[in-house]
Amino acid sequence: MMVDVAKNLLAIKAQLPEGVELTAVSKFHPDEYITAAYNVGQRIFGESHEQELARKAASLPKDIHWHFIGHLQTNKVKYIAPYISMIESVDSIRLLREIEKQGARCGRRIRVLLELHIAEEATKYGLTPDDCRSLLADGEWQQMEHVEICGLMMMASHTDDHDQIAREMDTAHSFFDEVRVKYFADQPSFRYRSWGMSDDYPIAIHHGSNMVRVGTAIFGERVY
Repeated sequence: MMVDVAKNLLAIKAQLPEGVELTAVSKFHPDEYITAAYNVGQRIFGESHEQELARKAASLPKDIHWHFIGHLQTNKVKYIAPYISMIESVDSIRLLREIEKQGARCGRRIRVLLELHIAEEATKYGLTPDDCRSLLADGEWQQMEHVEICGLMMMASHTDDHDQIAREMDTAHSFFDEVRVKYFADQPSFRYRSWGMSDDYPIAIHHGSNMVRVGTAIFGERVY
């Protein structure tokens, strides 16, 4: 059954307040679905597998902004560094160092978000707030010329408890404000609060998000 990608996308965009960006999560979806979204103006797409992303980046329009949104292994960074628009899932200083190294190799400054682990689920990746404080306080990132930290990303718990989701997002928002004042006060590029997906993006918008990652609600169920 064909999904009306354009209709779904436009309906979601109509709900987003001004200043909230949409990352259309296109992983495991076919090129024609991405093209349908592209044709009604969508330019930011989220992928989480390097080989699938490489194939799509080679065959789809060059003005697409590809965001890497999944867990990224350090040995995969070199493959996406030449063209990735943003890596939303930086969860260690080791990964940040590799992005710096590969950014230098291809002469690019790569935008990243630091991924927070706030959800009460062991399966989630990310830095705890204390780990993130330590990473920033250490200051090594400030010497990196090919990495630009542009904000934070988090995934709320997968639960029907909307109060819990809201609490976790509020924690992320408060943490964003804390580190922005302490480390990024003079950097307007540090502005992204990426939380909220198909099931919880309306909650996310009310709890500080200005970048939502929506896949199923646009493209339907994934085709593995």
